[in-house]
Amino acid sequence: MESDNKKIKIYFADNSEDDALIEYFKGKDDYLVVGMSSDGEQVVKDVEEKKPDFLITEALLSGMDGFKVFETIKKDMGENVPKVIFISTLSHSGFVSKAIKEGASYFMVKPISPENLEERILDIVNEKDTGEEKSEKLLDEKISNIFISIGIPAHIKGYQFLREAVKLAVEEPEIIGSITKKLYPTIAQKFETSSSKVERGMRHAIEVAWNRGKIENINSLFGFKVYSSNDKPTNGELIALIADKMIMEG
Repeated sequence: MESDNKKIKIYFADNSEDDALIEYFKGKDDYLVVGMSSDGEQVVKDVEEKKPDFLITEALLSGMDGFKVFETIKKDMGENVPKVIFISTLSHSGFVSKAIKEGASYFMVKPISPENLEERILDIVNEKDTGEEKSEKLLDEKISNIFISIGIPAHIKGYQFLREAVKLAVEEPEIIGSITKKLYPTIAQKFETSSSKVERGMRHAIEVAWNRGKIENINSLFGFKVYSSNDKPTNGELIALIADKMIMEG
């Protein structure tokens, strides 16, 4: 068993009665849960005193919300501020973009599995320092946050196919003009599947998002009315739209 100073120290700020996440990390030798509270002001006091490596926080807390908590500890702790992962049942694009803009490492939409949270934590711990890798990870995070906000669930294959497609379109914008001849086959090769399954997987992911009624999120995300509830983009249209946004944001 590792000594406490070698363990990854985690603080949970959550108003949920479900403590499955906390119990999971308490049972792992590599982690140390140093505290938990659903009260924002108490979270600030505890985090500044205990100096965890990670703060896992809900967006909505009592007394002081998660964003205010983050703003306060950044001001008070300087370089000692922990990595912050927001977890929330709220997936509106405004919450996601605000969290990332404030400097959070991830925004994860509940329900989440303990294993998935651990994977995100280890991604951050093992993050390389090269500019290229950081740039790629930032792009992955931006794309993932857009998908979350517009209602594309991460557990379906189409999510992975669409994310890879957007990345390819950012790197090579003209690939959108060869979606069936080049884009689908490239993704199919990477995931060891067929082009037709890639196309169907993407289409299914878009249908799921539209059926969830998240149309207002994509319109607010892009700042103007892109689609109405009766419209549904093709695979190529959605990929191009998101890729263009990524390119414009640098």
